Amino acid sequence: MNPQKKFHLVFSLLMGAMMISLMTFVITAVNIGFTPDFLGRWGKAFLVAYVVGVPVIFFLAPVARKLTGRMLGTPA
Repeated sequence: MNPQKKFHLVFSLLMGAMMISLMTFVITAVNIGFTPDFLGRWGKAFLVAYVVGVPVIFFLAPVARKLTGRMLGTPA
C-alpha cells in the first residue's frame, strides 16, 4: 500500500473513532440520559456507527475535499 493510501486509511480510522465516539456519546446521553446501562448502550451505538461511518469517511472525504477546493477556488 502506498504511503498516501495508507495515510488516508489511518486518517479515516482515527477521524471515525474521534467523531463517532463524541457524537454517539452526546446522542445517547440526550436520548436516555446517564442511566445505569448508559455505557453498554453507548458502546453498542458506537460499534454500529463506526462500522458504517468509517467507510463513509474513507470514500466521501476525497469528494468533500474536491468540492471544497472547487467552492473556494483552491487546489484540493
